[in-house]
Amino acid sequence: MEDIIQVKNLVKRFGDFTAVDDISFNVKKGEIFAFLGPNGAGKSTTIKMLTTILAPTGGEITLNGNDAATDPDAVRHSFGIVFQDPSLDDELTAEENMEFHGVLYGVPTKLRRERIQQLMEFVELWDRRKSLVKEFSGGMKRRLEIARGLLHHPAVIFLDEPTLGLDPQTRNHMWSYLEELNRTEGITVFFTTHYMEEAERIAQRIAIIDHGKIIAMGTAQELKDKTGKESLEDAFLELTGRVIREEESSVTERMRAHGRMWRGGRR
Repeated sequence: MEDIIQVKNLVKRFGDFTAVDDISFNVKKGEIFAFLGPNGAGKSTTIKMLTTILAPTGGEITLNGNDAATDPDAVRHSFGIVFQDPSLDDELTAEENMEFHGVLYGVPTKLRRERIQQLMEFVELWDRRKSLVKEFSGGMKRRLEIARGLLHHPAVIFLDEPTLGLDPQTRNHMWSYLEELNRTEGITVFFTTHYMEEAERIAQRIAIIDHGKIIAMGTAQELKDKTGKESLEDAFLELTGRVIREEESSVTERMRAHGRMWRGGRR
């Protein structure tokens, strides 16, 4: 099976802080791939580079045959994304959020309307299409974000901790939708999560990043065999240690501080 994501020697530095340190990996077309790591390990920074939000300091990214450095627009049209933080417009209806996304991506009107109904029915929100998003529960918003991310028929969907804060029933339903889409449409799923049982159950392959480097990769069973542990969570702790890590927000603040210094001419 061909690779849909190819990452070679990827590096991202913020001043003297290296967030991603010379990582290389491939994701197969149609694969469900988990990208795991402790807080501040480099997961979100990597996703931001894969989705062209951040420019790498070094290395190469190819997504769906397109080079992220030389053809970022083609790369952007190849993926959908569900961010950690909500990104819907609460003052619009569910259907208006979908419409706005479809127009931005240039989906033809007839196809856009058909696709909106198909996806909203799939995530069981079609009957709430005229409701304002601010009236939705967290689980409903997540389902709408997934439907929106799939509207332009991307080859890859990126999910950055998509089930954070959701109850087990909603998490289970959400993954059922995604697994069905993976089966029926062949979409590649690239996700991060802190729920190890989720990754063990869903992912076909897993990469673990720590301190900006990929320290292990393989199936859940291969990672358990490598560490001699019975669960992926125990394998993860064996590989990354049990010390509580710096929160993602602290790492983000370092990046913002570097940005302020850069803009002020003090690199």
